[in-house]
Amino acid sequence: MKKNVLNRAQTTPQTLQSSHSHMKNQPKEEAHGQGDHQVGWPITKAAKKLSEEEDLNAMMVTEDDPVTFAEAMKSKKWREAMLAELDAIERNHTWELTELPTGIKAIGLKWLFKTKLNEEGDVEKIQGTTGGERLRTTLDTIRVIIATAAQHGWEVFQLDVKSAFLHGKLKETVFVQQPEGFIKKGEEEKVYRLKKALYGLKQAPKAWYSRIDGYFIREGFERCPNEHTLFTKSKEGKILIVSLYVDDLIFTGNDQSLCEEFKASMMLEFEMSDLGKMKHFLGIEVKQCREEFSSVKGVKNPMVPGSRLSKNDGGAKVDETLFKQVVGSLRYLTATRPDLMYAVGLISRFMSCPTMTHWMAAKRVLRYLKGTTDLGVFYKRGQSCLTLTAFSDSDYAGDLDDRRSTSGFVFMLGSGAVSWSSKKQTVVALSTTEAEYIAAALCASQCIWLRRVLEGIGGAEKTSTVIMCDNSSTIQLSKHPVFHGKSKHIDVRFHFLRDMVNDGIVELSYCNTEEQVADIMTKPLKLEQFVKLRRMLGVIEAAEVS
Repeated sequence: MKKNVLNRAQTTPQTLQSSHSHMKNQPKEEAHGQGDHQVGWPITKAAKKLSEEEDLNAMMVTEDDPVTFAEAMKSKKWREAMLAELDAIERNHTWELTELPTGIKAIGLKWLFKTKLNEEGDVEKIQGTTGGERLRTTLDTIRVIIATAAQHGWEVFQLDVKSAFLHGKLKETVFVQQPEGFIKKGEEEKVYRLKKALYGLKQAPKAWYSRIDGYFIREGFERCPNEHTLFTKSKEGKILIVSLYVDDLIFTGNDQSLCEEFKASMMLEFEMSDLGKMKHFLGIEVKQCREEFSSVKGVKNPMVPGSRLSKNDGGAKVDETLFKQVVGSLRYLTATRPDLMYAVGLISRFMSCPTMTHWMAAKRVLRYLKGTTDLGVFYKRGQSCLTLTAFSDSDYAGDLDDRRSTSGFVFMLGSGAVSWSSKKQTVVALSTTEAEYIAAALCASQCIWLRRVLEGIGGAEKTSTVIMCDNSSTIQLSKHPVFHGKSKHIDVRFHFLRDMVNDGIVELSYCNTEEQVADIMTKPLKLEQFVKLRRMLGVIEAAEVS
Protein backbone atom coordinates (compact mmCIF):
# COMPACT_ATOMS: atom_id res chain seq x y z
CA MET A 1 0.00 0.00 0.00
CA LYS A 2 1.30 3.44 -0.90
CA LYS A 3 2.01 5.57 2.15
CA ASN A 4 2.05 9.38 2.24
CA VAL A 5 4.38 10.80 4.87
CA LEU A 6 3.80 14.37 5.97
CA ASN A 7 6.06 16.07 8.50
CA ARG A 8 4.37 18.80 10.49
CA ALA A 9 5.34 21.07 13.33
CA GLN A 10 3.24 23.76 14.85
CA THR A 11 3.41 26.79 17.11
CA THR A 12 0.55 28.13 19.13
CA PRO A 13 0.10 31.44 20.95
CA GLN A 14 1.69 29.67 22.20
CA THR A 15 1.47 28.05 18.09
CA LEU A 16 2.35 27.78 14.24
CA GLN A 17 1.93 24.72 12.05
CA SER A 18 4.44 23.29 9.59
CA SER A 19 4.07 20.81 6.74
CA HIS A 20 6.70 19.15 4.57
CA SER A 21 4.16 18.83 1.77
CA HIS A 22 3.80 22.63 1.60
CA MET A 23 7.44 23.17 0.64
CA LYS A 24 8.25 23.92 -2.98
CA ASN A 25 11.96 24.69 -2.64
CA GLN A 26 14.68 23.54 -0.29
CA PRO A 27 16.21 25.88 2.33
CA LYS A 28 19.63 27.50 1.79
CA GLU A 29 22.92 25.96 2.82
CA GLU A 30 23.88 29.00 4.83
CA ALA A 31 20.50 29.23 6.56
CA HIS A 32 19.75 25.58 7.14
CA GLY A 33 22.43 23.45 5.64
CA GLN A 34 19.98 22.06 3.07
CA GLY A 35 19.17 24.41 0.07
CA ASP A 36 17.07 27.65 -0.20
CA HIS A 37 13.61 28.13 1.23
CA GLN A 38 11.40 30.42 -0.83
CA VAL A 39 10.40 32.55 2.15
CA GLY A 40 14.03 32.98 3.16
CA TRP A 41 13.62 32.55 6.90
CA PRO A 42 16.94 33.21 8.68
CA ILE A 43 17.65 30.91 11.60
CA THR A 44 19.13 32.43 14.74
CA LYS A 45 22.71 31.65 15.72
CA ALA A 46 21.71 29.23 18.47
CA ALA A 47 19.32 27.41 16.19
CA LYS A 48 21.89 27.28 13.39
CA LYS A 49 24.43 25.68 15.72
CA LEU A 50 21.96 22.93 16.57
CA SER A 51 21.04 22.34 12.92
CA GLU A 52 24.66 21.94 11.83
CA GLU A 53 24.95 18.62 13.68
CA GLU A 54 25.21 15.68 11.31
CA ASP A 55 21.91 14.11 10.27
CA LEU A 56 23.30 10.79 11.46
CA ASN A 57 22.82 12.10 14.98
CA ALA A 58 19.13 12.58 14.21
CA MET A 59 18.87 8.85 13.55
CA MET A 60 19.82 8.26 17.16
CA VAL A 61 17.05 10.50 18.49
CA THR A 62 14.08 8.74 20.06
CA GLU A 63 10.97 8.23 17.95
CA ASP A 64 9.00 10.22 20.54
CA ASP A 65 7.90 13.69 19.46
CA PRO A 66 10.29 16.48 20.51
CA VAL A 67 9.16 18.58 23.44
CA THR A 68 11.45 21.60 22.96
CA PHE A 69 12.61 23.64 20.00
CA ALA A 70 16.20 22.55 20.67
CA GLU A 71 15.23 18.88 20.39
CA ALA A 72 13.36 19.51 17.14
CA MET A 73 16.33 21.29 15.56
CA LYS A 74 18.37 18.10 15.84
CA SER A 75 16.10 16.43 13.28
CA LYS A 76 16.06 17.26 9.59
CA LYS A 77 12.38 16.35 9.24
CA TRP A 78 11.34 18.72 12.02
CA ARG A 79 13.50 21.56 10.66
CA GLU A 80 11.84 21.14 7.28
CA ALA A 81 8.44 20.95 8.95
CA MET A 82 8.92 24.27 10.75
CA LEU A 83 10.13 26.01 7.59
CA ALA A 84 7.23 24.59 5.62
CA GLU A 85 4.69 25.92 8.12
CA LEU A 86 6.20 29.38 8.05
CA ASP A 87 6.05 29.14 4.26
CA ALA A 88 2.31 28.37 4.46
CA ILE A 89 1.74 31.29 6.81
CA GLU A 90 3.50 33.70 4.45
CA ARG A 91 1.72 32.43 1.34
CA ASN A 92 -1.61 32.72 3.12
CA HIS A 93 -0.84 36.32 4.17
CA THR A 94 -1.61 35.41 7.76
CA TRP A 95 0.54 38.13 9.32
CA GLU A 96 2.71 41.17 8.66
CA LEU A 97 5.82 42.37 10.47
CA THR A 98 5.31 45.70 12.21
CA GLU A 99 6.21 47.84 15.20
CA LEU A 100 4.42 47.03 18.45
CA PRO A 101 2.09 49.91 19.42
CA THR A 102 2.73 51.54 22.78
CA GLY A 103 0.81 49.95 25.62
CA ILE A 104 0.07 46.76 23.68
CA LYS A 105 1.49 43.38 24.70
CA ALA A 106 2.40 40.79 22.07
CA ILE A 107 1.43 37.16 22.61
CA GLY A 108 4.32 34.72 22.81
CA LEU A 109 4.62 31.78 20.40
CA LYS A 110 5.65 28.24 21.21
CA TRP A 111 6.49 25.39 18.85
CA LEU A 112 4.53 22.17 19.35
CA PHE A 113 5.32 18.87 17.64
CA LYS A 114 3.17 15.79 17.15
CA THR A 115 3.25 12.69 14.96
CA LYS A 116 0.00 11.55 13.35
CA LEU A 117 -0.36 7.86 12.38
CA ASN A 118 -2.50 6.36 9.64
CA GLU A 119 -4.87 3.39 9.90
CA GLU A 120 -1.94 0.93 9.89
CA GLY A 121 -0.05 2.70 12.65
CA ASP A 122 2.49 4.14 10.21
CA VAL A 123 3.55 7.78 10.15
CA GLU A 124 1.07 9.87 8.18
CA LYS A 125 1.68 13.33 9.61
CA ILE A 126 4.07 14.87 12.05
CA GLN A 127 2.18 17.83 13.37
CA GLY A 128 1.44 20.09 16.31
CA THR A 129 -1.63 20.12 18.48
CA THR A 130 -3.85 23.20 18.58
CA GLY A 131 -5.33 25.04 21.51
CA GLY A 132 -8.91 26.21 21.89
CA GLU A 133 -12.26 24.61 21.29
CA ARG A 134 -12.50 22.23 18.34
CA LEU A 135 -15.40 21.78 15.99
CA ARG A 136 -16.83 18.35 16.67
CA THR A 137 -18.77 16.00 14.49
CA THR A 138 -20.13 13.23 16.68
CA LEU A 139 -19.21 9.66 15.96
CA ASP A 140 -22.91 8.84 15.82
CA THR A 141 -23.25 11.18 12.83
CA ILE A 142 -20.24 9.61 11.11
CA ARG A 143 -21.70 6.14 11.56
CA VAL A 144 -25.09 7.28 10.23
CA ILE A 145 -23.39 8.65 7.10
CA ILE A 146 -21.35 5.47 6.59
CA ALA A 147 -24.42 3.27 7.08
CA THR A 148 -26.44 5.38 4.62
CA ALA A 149 -23.66 5.30 2.03
CA ALA A 150 -23.18 1.55 2.43
CA GLN A 151 -26.90 0.87 2.08
CA HIS A 152 -27.08 2.75 -1.22
CA GLY A 153 -23.70 1.64 -2.53
CA TRP A 154 -22.21 5.15 -2.42
CA GLU A 155 -18.48 5.67 -2.01
CA VAL A 156 -17.25 7.88 0.84
CA PHE A 157 -14.35 10.23 0.11
CA GLN A 158 -12.07 12.29 2.32
CA LEU A 159 -10.34 15.67 2.00
CA ASP A 160 -7.93 17.50 4.29
CA VAL A 161 -7.64 21.30 4.42
CA LYS A 162 -4.00 22.29 4.78
CA SER A 163 -3.36 24.86 7.53
CA ALA A 164 -7.11 25.22 8.03
CA PHE A 165 -7.06 27.69 10.92
CA LEU A 166 -4.88 30.06 8.90
CA HIS A 167 -7.85 30.69 6.59
CA GLY A 168 -10.03 32.17 9.32
CA LYS A 169 -10.23 35.97 9.25
CA LEU A 170 -9.80 37.82 12.55
CA LYS A 171 -12.04 40.67 13.62
CA GLU A 172 -9.79 41.60 16.55
CA THR A 173 -6.33 43.19 16.39
CA VAL A 174 -3.77 40.69 17.69
CA PHE A 175 0.03 40.97 17.87
CA VAL A 176 2.37 37.99 18.37
CA GLN A 177 6.08 37.71 18.94
CA GLN A 178 8.38 36.33 16.26
CA PRO A 179 8.72 32.53 16.55
CA GLU A 180 11.71 31.05 18.31
CA GLY A 181 14.60 30.37 15.94
CA PHE A 182 13.13 32.44 13.11
CA ILE A 183 13.63 36.05 14.18
CA LYS A 184 14.23 38.52 11.34
CA LYS A 185 17.78 39.88 11.39
CA GLY A 186 17.88 43.61 12.06
CA GLU A 187 14.19 43.61 13.04
CA GLU A 188 14.42 41.75 16.31
CA GLU A 189 12.20 44.26 18.16
CA LYS A 190 9.32 43.99 15.70
CA VAL A 191 6.27 41.76 16.10
CA TYR A 192 3.69 40.23 13.79
CA ARG A 193 0.20 41.68 13.42
CA LEU A 194 -2.22 38.85 12.64
CA LYS A 195 -4.52 39.37 9.66
CA LYS A 196 -5.89 35.84 9.89
CA ALA A 197 -6.27 33.29 12.65
CA LEU A 198 -3.31 31.35 13.98
CA TYR A 199 -3.28 27.94 15.68
CA GLY A 200 -3.79 28.26 19.40
CA LEU A 201 -5.73 31.52 19.37
CA LYS A 202 -9.01 31.17 21.20
CA GLN A 203 -10.69 32.87 18.22
CA ALA A 204 -9.17 30.45 15.68
CA PRO A 205 -11.79 27.63 15.74
CA LYS A 206 -14.69 30.07 15.45
CA ALA A 207 -12.94 32.07 12.70
CA TRP A 208 -12.25 28.91 10.69
CA TYR A 209 -15.79 27.61 11.11
CA SER A 210 -17.22 30.97 9.98
CA ARG A 211 -14.99 30.81 6.91
CA ILE A 212 -15.88 27.24 5.90
CA ASP A 213 -19.55 27.69 6.83
CA GLY A 214 -19.73 30.76 4.60
CA TYR A 215 -18.23 28.77 1.74
CA PHE A 216 -20.81 25.98 2.08
CA ILE A 217 -23.71 28.44 2.15
CA ARG A 218 -22.42 30.25 -0.96
CA GLU A 219 -22.14 26.92 -2.76
CA GLY A 220 -25.80 26.11 -2.12
CA PHE A 221 -25.41 23.72 0.82
CA GLU A 222 -27.87 23.53 3.70
CA ARG A 223 -26.55 23.28 7.24
CA CYS A 224 -28.20 20.63 9.40
CA PRO A 225 -29.86 22.59 12.25
CA ASN A 226 -29.08 19.82 14.75
CA GLU A 227 -25.50 19.08 13.63
CA HIS A 228 -23.74 22.26 12.54
CA THR A 229 -20.82 20.43 10.95
CA LEU A 230 -23.12 18.45 8.64
CA PHE A 231 -24.01 19.97 5.26
CA THR A 232 -26.16 18.69 2.39
CA LYS A 233 -26.75 19.83 -1.18
CA SER A 234 -29.65 18.62 -3.32
CA LYS A 235 -29.93 19.18 -7.06
CA GLU A 236 -32.45 17.53 -9.41
CA GLY A 237 -32.73 14.36 -7.34
CA LYS A 238 -29.00 14.27 -6.66
CA ILE A 239 -27.67 14.64 -3.13
CA LEU A 240 -24.25 15.42 -1.68
CA ILE A 241 -23.53 14.94 2.04
CA VAL A 242 -20.49 16.56 3.68
CA SER A 243 -19.35 16.13 7.28
CA LEU A 244 -16.64 18.37 8.73
CA TYR A 245 -14.26 17.77 11.62
CA VAL A 246 -11.97 20.83 11.97
CA ASP A 247 -9.79 20.41 8.85
CA ASP A 248 -10.92 16.92 7.82
CA LEU A 249 -13.95 16.37 5.61
CA ILE A 250 -15.75 13.27 4.43
CA PHE A 251 -18.35 13.42 1.69
CA THR A 252 -20.62 11.05 -0.17
CA GLY A 253 -23.64 11.13 -2.46
CA ASN A 254 -25.59 9.45 -5.22
CA ASP A 255 -23.89 11.24 -8.11
CA GLN A 256 -20.20 10.96 -8.97
CA SER A 257 -20.13 14.21 -10.98
CA LEU A 258 -21.53 16.16 -8.03
CA CYS A 259 -18.78 14.73 -5.81
CA GLU A 260 -16.13 15.68 -8.38
CA GLU A 261 -17.55 19.20 -8.70
CA PHE A 262 -17.41 19.63 -4.94
CA LYS A 263 -13.83 18.39 -4.73
CA ALA A 264 -12.72 20.71 -7.56
CA SER A 265 -14.47 23.66 -5.89
CA MET A 266 -12.76 22.94 -2.56
CA MET A 267 -9.39 22.71 -4.31
CA LEU A 268 -9.92 26.19 -5.76
CA GLU A 269 -11.10 27.68 -2.48
CA PHE A 270 -8.49 26.15 -0.15
CA GLU A 271 -5.17 24.34 -0.35
CA MET A 272 -6.28 20.73 -0.02
CA SER A 273 -4.99 17.19 0.27
CA ASP A 274 -7.11 14.69 -1.67
CA LEU A 275 -7.06 11.53 0.48
CA GLY A 276 -9.23 9.53 -1.93
CA LYS A 277 -11.66 7.01 -0.47
CA MET A 278 -12.24 7.27 3.25
CA LYS A 279 -9.81 4.94 5.02
CA HIS A 280 -8.88 6.56 8.32
CA PHE A 281 -10.97 9.21 10.08
CA LEU A 282 -10.77 10.33 13.73
CA GLY A 283 -8.69 7.25 14.52
CA ILE A 284 -11.27 4.94 12.94
CA GLU A 285 -10.24 2.56 10.16
CA VAL A 286 -12.79 2.16 7.36
CA LYS A 287 -12.74 -0.48 4.62
CA GLN A 288 -14.86 0.07 1.51
CA CYS A 289 -15.52 -2.83 -0.84
CA ARG A 290 -18.27 -4.16 -3.10
CA GLU A 291 -18.32 -7.70 -1.69
CA GLU A 292 -19.31 -8.96 1.75
CA PHE A 293 -16.87 -10.16 4.37
CA SER A 294 -16.39 -13.78 5.34
CA SER A 295 -18.25 -15.40 8.26
CA VAL A 296 -17.29 -14.80 11.86
CA LYS A 297 -15.97 -17.53 14.16
CA GLY A 298 -17.04 -17.48 17.81
CA VAL A 299 -14.60 -16.08 20.39
CA LYS A 300 -14.63 -15.65 24.17
CA ASN A 301 -16.50 -12.94 26.04
CA PRO A 302 -14.79 -9.76 27.25
CA MET A 303 -16.17 -10.59 30.72
CA VAL A 304 -16.87 -13.74 32.70
CA PRO A 305 -20.64 -14.43 32.49
CA GLY A 306 -22.42 -13.26 35.62
CA SER A 307 -19.35 -11.50 37.07
CA ARG A 308 -19.79 -8.38 39.23
CA LEU A 309 -17.31 -5.72 40.31
CA SER A 310 -17.34 -3.41 43.34
CA LYS A 311 -15.15 -0.67 44.78
CA ASN A 312 -14.54 -2.35 48.12
CA ASP A 313 -13.51 -5.83 47.05
CA GLY A 314 -10.51 -5.97 49.39
CA GLY A 315 -8.06 -6.43 46.53
CA ALA A 316 -4.58 -4.94 46.39
CA LYS A 317 -4.29 -1.46 44.89
CA VAL A 318 -2.74 -1.18 41.40
CA ASP A 319 -1.09 1.62 39.42
CA GLU A 320 -3.86 4.19 38.94
CA THR A 321 -2.14 5.94 36.02
CA LEU A 322 -1.59 2.73 34.07
CA PHE A 323 -5.18 1.65 34.71
CA LYS A 324 -6.51 4.97 33.41
CA GLN A 325 -4.34 4.71 30.30
CA VAL A 326 -5.66 1.24 29.49
CA VAL A 327 -9.28 2.17 30.15
CA GLY A 328 -8.95 5.38 28.13
CA SER A 329 -7.63 3.45 25.14
CA LEU A 330 -10.41 0.89 25.46
CA ARG A 331 -13.06 3.60 25.63
CA TYR A 332 -11.86 4.99 22.31
CA LEU A 333 -12.18 1.54 20.75
CA THR A 334 -15.88 1.46 21.65
CA ALA A 335 -16.40 3.92 18.77
CA THR A 336 -16.35 0.95 16.39
CA ARG A 337 -16.79 -1.97 18.79
CA PRO A 338 -20.23 -1.92 20.47
CA ASP A 339 -19.51 -5.41 21.83
CA LEU A 340 -16.97 -3.78 24.19
CA MET A 341 -19.31 -1.09 25.49
CA TYR A 342 -20.60 -2.71 28.67
CA ALA A 343 -17.29 -4.21 29.81
CA VAL A 344 -15.38 -0.97 29.23
CA GLY A 345 -18.12 1.12 30.84
CA LEU A 346 -18.07 -1.12 33.91
CA ILE A 347 -14.32 -0.95 34.53
CA SER A 348 -14.45 2.82 33.91
CA ARG A 349 -16.32 3.16 37.20
CA PHE A 350 -13.18 2.28 39.16
CA MET A 351 -10.71 4.84 37.78
CA SER A 352 -10.13 6.59 41.12
CA CYS A 353 -8.96 3.60 43.16
CA PRO A 354 -8.50 0.48 41.02
CA THR A 355 -7.66 -2.86 42.61
CA MET A 356 -6.17 -6.05 41.26
CA THR A 357 -9.69 -7.36 40.58
CA HIS A 358 -10.43 -4.38 38.35
CA TRP A 359 -7.05 -4.71 36.65
CA MET A 360 -7.71 -8.38 35.87
CA ALA A 361 -11.08 -7.41 34.38
CA ALA A 362 -9.35 -4.84 32.15
CA LYS A 363 -6.74 -7.41 31.10
CA ARG A 364 -9.52 -9.82 30.14
CA VAL A 365 -10.94 -7.19 27.78
CA LEU A 366 -7.47 -6.81 26.26
CA ARG A 367 -7.21 -10.58 25.79
CA TYR A 368 -10.61 -10.59 24.13
CA LEU A 369 -9.38 -7.86 21.76
CA LYS A 370 -6.27 -9.84 20.90
CA GLY A 371 -8.36 -12.54 19.27
CA THR A 372 -10.90 -10.19 17.67
CA THR A 373 -8.81 -7.45 16.07
CA ASP A 374 -10.58 -7.93 12.73
CA LEU A 375 -14.06 -7.28 14.10
CA GLY A 376 -15.96 -4.16 13.09
CA VAL A 377 -19.45 -2.90 12.32
CA PHE A 378 -20.54 -3.95 8.81
CA TYR A 379 -22.93 -1.70 6.88
CA LYS A 380 -24.31 -3.71 3.98
CA ARG A 381 -25.47 -2.41 0.65
CA GLY A 382 -29.18 -2.97 0.07
CA GLN A 383 -32.12 -1.93 -2.05
CA SER A 384 -34.74 -1.46 0.66
CA CYS A 385 -35.31 1.81 2.48
CA LEU A 386 -33.31 2.49 5.62
CA THR A 387 -35.38 2.23 8.79
CA LEU A 388 -34.17 3.34 12.20
CA THR A 389 -34.88 0.69 14.84
CA ALA A 390 -34.01 0.92 18.54
CA PHE A 391 -33.48 -1.58 21.35
CA SER A 392 -33.70 -0.55 25.00
CA ASP A 393 -32.83 -2.55 28.12
CA SER A 394 -31.71 -2.22 31.73
CA ASP A 395 -30.02 -4.30 34.41
CA TYR A 396 -31.98 -3.69 37.61
CA ALA A 397 -29.84 -2.71 40.65
CA GLY A 398 -26.75 -4.19 39.02
CA ASP A 399 -24.21 -1.90 40.71
CA LEU A 400 -23.09 -3.54 43.96
CA ASP A 401 -21.96 -0.24 45.50
CA ASP A 402 -24.99 2.04 45.09
CA ARG A 403 -27.58 -0.42 43.68
CA ARG A 404 -28.24 1.76 40.67
CA SER A 405 -29.33 0.16 37.42
CA THR A 406 -27.59 0.27 34.05
CA SER A 407 -29.35 1.64 30.96
CA GLY A 408 -28.45 0.34 27.53
CA PHE A 409 -29.65 1.17 24.04
CA VAL A 410 -28.75 0.30 20.46
CA PHE A 411 -29.94 1.97 17.25
CA MET A 412 -29.81 -0.07 14.04
CA LEU A 413 -29.80 1.49 10.58
CA GLY A 414 -29.65 -1.06 7.79
CA SER A 415 -27.40 -3.96 8.70
CA GLY A 416 -25.36 -2.33 11.45
CA ALA A 417 -25.59 -0.36 14.69
CA VAL A 418 -25.04 3.38 14.38
CA SER A 419 -25.53 4.49 17.98
CA TRP A 420 -25.14 2.64 21.28
CA SER A 421 -24.79 3.39 24.96
CA SER A 422 -24.22 1.67 28.29
CA LYS A 423 -24.66 4.06 31.20
CA LYS A 424 -25.39 3.82 34.90
CA GLN A 425 -28.66 5.51 35.81
CA THR A 426 -28.54 8.69 37.88
CA VAL A 427 -31.27 7.62 40.30
CA VAL A 428 -32.02 4.44 42.25
CA ALA A 429 -34.89 2.58 40.59
CA LEU A 430 -37.35 0.91 42.95
CA SER A 431 -38.49 -1.76 40.52
CA THR A 432 -37.57 -3.49 37.28
CA THR A 433 -40.35 -1.57 35.52
CA GLU A 434 -38.95 1.76 36.69
CA ALA A 435 -35.43 0.84 35.58
CA GLU A 436 -36.69 -0.21 32.14
CA TYR A 437 -38.83 2.94 31.89
CA ILE A 438 -35.84 5.20 32.64
CA ALA A 439 -33.75 3.32 30.07
CA ALA A 440 -36.48 3.71 27.44
CA ALA A 441 -36.70 7.47 28.15
CA LEU A 442 -32.96 7.82 27.55
CA CYS A 443 -33.32 5.84 24.33
CA ALA A 444 -36.21 8.06 23.16
CA SER A 445 -34.13 11.18 23.76
CA GLN A 446 -31.36 9.86 21.50
CA CYS A 447 -34.00 8.79 18.97
CA ILE A 448 -35.24 12.36 18.54
CA TRP A 449 -31.74 13.58 17.68
CA LEU A 450 -31.03 10.73 15.26
CA ARG A 451 -34.33 11.31 13.44
CA ARG A 452 -33.36 14.95 12.96
CA VAL A 453 -29.94 14.00 11.60
CA LEU A 454 -31.55 11.57 9.14
CA GLU A 455 -33.97 14.29 8.10
CA GLY A 456 -31.02 16.60 7.50
CA ILE A 457 -29.48 14.20 4.98
CA GLY A 458 -32.73 13.45 3.17
CA GLY A 459 -33.64 10.24 4.99
CA ALA A 460 -36.50 11.45 7.19
CA GLU A 461 -38.40 8.74 9.06
CA LYS A 462 -42.00 8.64 7.79
CA THR A 463 -43.37 6.60 10.69
CA SER A 464 -42.75 6.18 14.40
CA THR A 465 -39.38 4.76 15.38
CA VAL A 466 -39.90 1.38 17.04
CA ILE A 467 -38.12 0.86 20.37
CA MET A 468 -37.90 -2.84 21.21
CA CYS A 469 -38.39 -3.54 24.92
CA ASP A 470 -38.65 -6.86 26.80
CA ASN A 471 -40.74 -5.52 29.70
CA SER A 472 -44.53 -5.48 29.16
CA SER A 473 -45.21 -3.21 32.14
CA THR A 474 -42.90 -0.55 30.75
CA ILE A 475 -44.68 -0.66 27.40
CA GLN A 476 -48.06 -0.21 29.10
CA LEU A 477 -46.75 2.61 31.29
CA SER A 478 -45.45 4.45 28.21
CA LYS A 479 -48.95 4.52 26.72
CA HIS A 480 -51.02 5.54 29.74
CA PRO A 481 -50.57 5.74 33.55
CA VAL A 482 -52.22 2.42 34.31
CA PHE A 483 -49.97 1.83 37.32
CA HIS A 484 -50.25 5.29 38.85
CA GLY A 485 -49.86 4.00 42.39
CA LYS A 486 -46.61 2.25 41.56
CA SER A 487 -45.22 4.86 39.16
CA LYS A 488 -46.15 8.25 40.64
CA HIS A 489 -42.72 8.51 42.32
CA ILE A 490 -40.87 8.28 38.98
CA ASP A 491 -39.15 11.56 38.14
CA VAL A 492 -41.32 13.76 35.92
CA ARG A 493 -38.48 14.21 33.41
CA PHE A 494 -38.72 10.55 32.40
CA HIS A 495 -42.42 10.85 31.57
CA PHE A 496 -41.58 12.76 28.38
CA LEU A 497 -41.35 9.21 26.96
CA ARG A 498 -45.14 9.04 27.19
CA ASP A 499 -45.39 12.33 25.27
CA MET A 500 -43.13 10.97 22.53
CA VAL A 501 -45.35 7.89 22.24
CA ASN A 502 -48.54 9.95 22.14
CA ASP A 503 -47.03 12.26 19.49
CA GLY A 504 -46.20 9.30 17.28
CA ILE A 505 -42.45 9.89 17.36
CA VAL A 506 -41.59 6.59 19.03
CA GLU A 507 -43.47 3.36 19.64
CA LEU A 508 -42.53 0.74 22.22
CA SER A 509 -42.89 -2.83 21.03
CA TYR A 510 -42.30 -6.08 22.88
CA CYS A 511 -39.45 -8.40 22.00
CA ASN A 512 -38.28 -11.63 23.58
CA THR A 513 -35.30 -11.30 25.93
CA GLU A 514 -33.32 -13.67 23.71
CA GLU A 515 -33.69 -11.17 20.84
CA GLN A 516 -33.03 -8.07 22.94
CA VAL A 517 -29.90 -6.64 21.32
CA ALA A 518 -29.46 -4.00 24.05
CA ASP A 519 -28.97 -6.83 26.58
CA ILE A 520 -25.32 -6.85 25.51
CA MET A 521 -25.06 -3.27 26.86
CA THR A 522 -26.25 -4.03 30.40
CA LYS A 523 -24.69 -7.24 31.69
CA PRO A 524 -22.05 -9.93 31.04
CA LEU A 525 -23.68 -12.70 28.99
CA LYS A 526 -23.04 -16.36 28.37
CA LEU A 527 -20.84 -17.02 25.34
CA GLU A 528 -23.58 -18.33 23.06
CA GLN A 529 -25.91 -15.40 23.73
CA PHE A 530 -23.05 -12.88 23.55
CA VAL A 531 -21.96 -14.07 20.10
CA LYS A 532 -25.57 -14.10 18.89
CA LEU A 533 -26.23 -10.51 19.97
CA ARG A 534 -22.86 -9.38 18.64
CA ARG A 535 -23.89 -10.66 15.22
CA MET A 536 -27.21 -8.85 15.53
CA LEU A 537 -25.29 -5.62 16.14
CA GLY A 538 -23.68 -6.07 12.73
CA VAL A 539 -20.25 -6.71 14.27
CA ILE A 540 -18.47 -9.20 12.02
CA GLU A 541 -14.94 -10.20 11.02
CA ALA A 542 -13.32 -8.24 8.22
CA ALA A 543 -9.99 -10.06 7.94
CA GLU A 544 -10.77 -11.49 4.52
CA VAL A 545 -12.36 -9.48 1.73
CA SER A 546 -13.71 -11.31 -1.30
